[in-house]
This record gives sequence, structure tokens and C-alpha cells, in this order.
Amino acid sequence: MAKLNKSKAVRTHEGAKGRSFTPEHELRRAVMSCMLWEDQFYEDGVSIADRIGKLVALVEPETVAAMAIAAREDMKLRHAPLLLVREMARHEGHKALVAATLERIVQRPDELTEFLAIYWADALGPMQQRKRAAVSAQVKKGLARALTKFDAYQLAKYDRDGAVRIRDVLFLTHAKPKDAAQEKVWKELVDGKLAAPDTWEVALSGGANKRETFERLIAERKLGALALLRNLRGMLAAGVKKQAIARALEDMRTDRVLPYRFIAAAQHAPDLEPELEHAMFRAIEGHARLPGQTRILVDVSGSMDAQISARSEMRRLDAACGLAVLAREICEDVEIFTFSNEVKKVPPRRGFALRDAIVKSQPHRGTELGKAVAQVDQKATRLIVFTDEQAHDPVGAPKGLGYMVNVASYQHGVGHGPWRRIDGFSEKILDWIIAMEGD
Repeated sequence: MAKLNKSKAVRTHEGAKGRSFTPEHELRRAVMSCMLWEDQFYEDGVSIADRIGKLVALVEPETVAAMAIAAREDMKLRHAPLLLVREMARHEGHKALVAATLERIVQRPDELTEFLAIYWADALGPMQQRKRAAVSAQVKKGLARALTKFDAYQLAKYDRDGAVRIRDVLFLTHAKPKDAAQEKVWKELVDGKLAAPDTWEVALSGGANKRETFERLIAERKLGALALLRNLRGMLAAGVKKQAIARALEDMRTDRVLPYRFIAAAQHAPDLEPELEHAMFRAIEGHARLPGQTRILVDVSGSMDAQISARSEMRRLDAACGLAVLAREICEDVEIFTFSNEVKKVPPRRGFALRDAIVKSQPHRGTELGKAVAQVDQKATRLIVFTDEQAHDPVGAPKGLGYMVNVASYQHGVGHGPWRRIDGFSEKILDWIIAMEGD
């Protein structure tokens, strides 16, 4: 972890005496929970994006590149890492790493076009005029390399109408195909002759019957885990039999699905809670254990009720609950508490029952984090706090191992002394704690 600078006279949005951070740590805080240009409870998305842009120039190029990769691969973010690379392309000292970083973080064909839209976002005039704006050699090289990663199915799936098309990327970069087969695919892309992929989006946009389409895709196992979870409400509304959906949940791969995804899905399909909970526990099976005594503090204040993005119904509290559910399963000895204006101990429940106990533990009002830490931090091996750090009161140093897990992008946080700080929400958080303590 980076060394933190000394406390300055700064305040959190709730008024507590907070702390500022090194540029590297401040950039990490801004990026790792960032849905780009989406407003958060206390700050608008534009100001967060502007802060990211200013901080890149103050952080070592290798660190920014590693941060972009971690944001994409560990935190599963798509747009924030693209913004980081755009800012790298604007600074002389960072340019040399742009191609390799861009190639690494582009994992879907539509991210090629999304990057160019972000790259040209500050240019004036219509998009056709922006397309003629200069694009750096490193950006062209990175996009060209990334383009060769995708097959015909992937290109057809994400070749959508828009101001920037995948073929625009091909023309702009003068990419070279890996072989004759890829050259043929790219010609079909340019000519608009790629075969339409067999996905639920394509089938339904073509007017196919929703129930029949979903039942066929389930039977043929053509729905991925996330697509299945995101479409549960639509399937039930279309009349897909509950038994068929339950079988799909039983058969789906769960190794890359985080607990909070199941929590979000259950909000839309409460009748499937038993099946979703069973799948969630399968996703946790075999996870490394965290020995000793663990106390967990979950922030249930009003700001944690905010949605993660305008297009998502998932709240930051859902993400914190998902991490608490995972911690309950992998910790050897664990107690869970919530805090808002008060501190409440949560009964020793599991799965969705634990989520319900956390959410209903107390009214979602203020953030007395300092008082909560002082009350809960007693004789345990470690204390883990899931919060957006926007407290009313100052937060002292932990008595033992203390982990401050920040699930928002705000500039200033709280907590003085040797807190180990983690930004973002991912199953990797608990993996990191296990690895740190093991070392």
C-alpha cells in the first residue's frame, strides 16, 4: 500500500474532520468504485471524472497503467479504465504505456468504440467532424492489437448502430488481421454481412416470442450467468416456467459471479430466492478461509441507499451486504454489526437472511462511524468496515488490524492511524486480506 500523507484540514461531506491522500491513493479512491459520469450521493459524475483526469498527471505511469488493469480485471469496471488510458495518452510521460494497457483492458468489441467516444468527448462539433481529429499512434496501436482478439460471433454481437462503429476502428487503425480467416471476417464486418449471433437481444429485437426464445436459449445453454440473472424478471413476466429457470440456475457457472449479483437478482425475482441463494452458496464454495476473530461493520446510513448508477437498481448497500455474506461464509469466527446513528449487532444468519437482517437493523440516517468503531473495535483479530466514509464524527486509529473498505469515489475519507485502505467492491477484497495476512 502507498504511504499516506499527513492529515490536512479537510472535511467529509457529512462534516467530520477527514483526511486527504497522496495523488496515487486519491486516484485509486476515485476510480475503483466509479461508474463513469454517474452521479453519486454527494458528488456529481462530471466532477469525479475531472478529478481523475487531473490526478493521472501526478501519478507514475506504471502505477496508472496497473490501476487501469485492476479496475477492469478485478473490479469489473468498463468505462473508468478507458478514461484512465485516455488521460495517459494526453501526458508525455505516460504515452509509452498506452498501447499495451489499452490492449489489455479492452475485453469486449464495443469497448473499442466506447474508448473512441471517450477519447473524442472533449472535441467540438458533430461526431463526423470529431472522427477526423488526430488520434495518437499509441492509441491506434493499442486498438489495432485489441481488435485482433475478437472472433466473428463477438464482433457481430457488439456491432451496433451508433456514432462510432467497429468498422470505424478498423479503418482508423489500419489493423492487420492475424490470418486469412480473420481477414475474411473483417471484410464481412466492413460489408455488413456478418451473420447475426444467436443471442436473446437479437432474437427479441427481431420480434420473436419472449417465452419461447428464453426457453430455447435455456434449453440450449446459451444464456451466460449474468444474462440469466439480469433477465429473471423478464422471463417470469413472459411466462417462462419457474422449473425451467430453476434448472438453469442450478446448471449455470457461478465461479465468476459475486454475491451481490444474486442479492440484486433476488430483488427482482423474490419467488426464486431459494434457488438464487443455493447458487450463491455454490459460488462461495472452496473459497480460502480467514482465520481468527473478525468483526465487520456495515454502513447503513442514508448515502449507502444510493443507486450505484442511473441504469442500475443495485445500491451501494447491496454491494456491502454481498461482501458481508461472503465474509460470513469464509471467516472462522465472525460478528457483524451495522452503524448509522447507532450500532446494532446482527443475528448470526446466512445468505439472504443476513442481507435482510443488515438492511432492517436500524433506520438509515446519519453516519456516526467514529462512535461505531470505538464501540465495536474490541479484542478481535481484525476489524473490517464497509462504508462510503462520509461520517459526521472523527474516526480514530484501529486497535489491531483495521481495514477501511471504501465503496464510493469521494475525494476525502476518514480514519487516522494505521488503517489498511481498500477501494471498490469485489470478492478480491477478502482475497487480498487473506494474502496480506498470510504474507
